[in-house]
Amino acid sequence: MADGAARSGGDPKGEIGTAWSVPPGGPRPRTDRSEPRTTVGVTFAGTLMLCGGFLAVLQGIAAIAEDDVYARVGSYVYGLSLLGWGLLHLVLGTLVAVTGASLLRGAFRARLPGILLASLSLVSQFLFLPYEPVWSVVVMAMDVLVIRALASWRETAG
Repeated sequence: MADGAARSGGDPKGEIGTAWSVPPGGPRPRTDRSEPRTTVGVTFAGTLMLCGGFLAVLQGIAAIAEDDVYARVGSYVYGLSLLGWGLLHLVLGTLVAVTGASLLRGAFRARLPGILLASLSLVSQFLFLPYEPVWSVVVMAMDVLVIRALASWRETAG
């Protein structure tokens, strides 16, 4: 009879398969915020921005040093010296990398600056096409992916 009382809602202490650590009424919902707030697309965009920004910094340093990495371009509509291009890539790459790191930390407010900086990077790489055509096309494709991922990001409740 004691077994029947335990099965019908009596004191379940000692019953096999009973979880003593579960509070009455079932498990409580999580109150901590340890779950990540970013989605896979934003993580991808942040990683691309961090890597692309770092590589743009290296691209800028190579241009400032006037290394033989870049092709010599004769007359070009956008007549910026190699030093000017180097400074532009250095500053823009630093800003892109910092914004990418912020996105990886889950900062929703970094979304709009990320879209703006990826757009500026897209334009600057388009204008830099005569110097490094293949590299510029690759970075432009990365920028388009970043813009798409950030434009479709919805902040998760949490």
